[in-house]
Amino acid sequence: MYVTPLQLAENPGALELSQVASDDNAPTVDAALMDAVLRGADTTAWPDDQVAAAQDALARINDAITDANALIDGFLARRGYTLPLNPLPPIVSSWARAITRYKLHRNRISDPKTDPIARDYQDAMKFLQLTANGQFSLGIGDTVTEQGAGDVQTIFKPNRRPGPWDIYE
Repeated sequence: MYVTPLQLAENPGALELSQVASDDNAPTVDAALMDAVLRGADTTAWPDDQVAAAQDALARINDAITDANALIDGFLARRGYTLPLNPLPPIVSSWARAITRYKLHRNRISDPKTDPIARDYQDAMKFLQLTANGQFSLGIGDTVTEQGAGDVQTIFKPNRRPGPWDIYE
C-alpha cells in the first residue's frame, strides 16, 4: 500500500475525508469520528449507526487507495520494477495521496490551473508517465534515459516563418 488511511488522516485530514467519503444520501460523518476510524482508535463514544457510516466512508477511502495503487503499479510495471516497491520512495506515497484524494473528490468540477487537488493529480500522472518512459528516476537503483548533449532536435512551429536562427536536420 503506497498510502494508508493513517497517512491520509494526517494529510489531507479527517474533516476533508469525512466530507468526500460520506454517503451522498446521508449526513456527513463527524470529523472526530472519521479521524478515530482512520487511526484505528476507539469509537465506542459514538452511536453504532454513526460508526457504521464512518466504516462505510473508510471503505470508500480504501477503494480509492486500491485504485491509486493499481494505477501506480500499472505505470511502474512498464518500467520493470518489482512490485510492490520495497523500500517505498516517499515520492510514490505523495503520488498515491494525490491520486486517492482526486478520486475521492469525484464530483468536484475543477481546473488544474486553480485547484490544488486537480493540479497535484495532474502532476502525479505526469511524473508517473515520465517514470514509465524512463525519464524520471525513483532513486532506487534505476537509471533514466538521458538525451545526449549533442543531439539536435527539430522543433516545428507552424505559425512562424523560419529564420536564420532555426536549426534543421
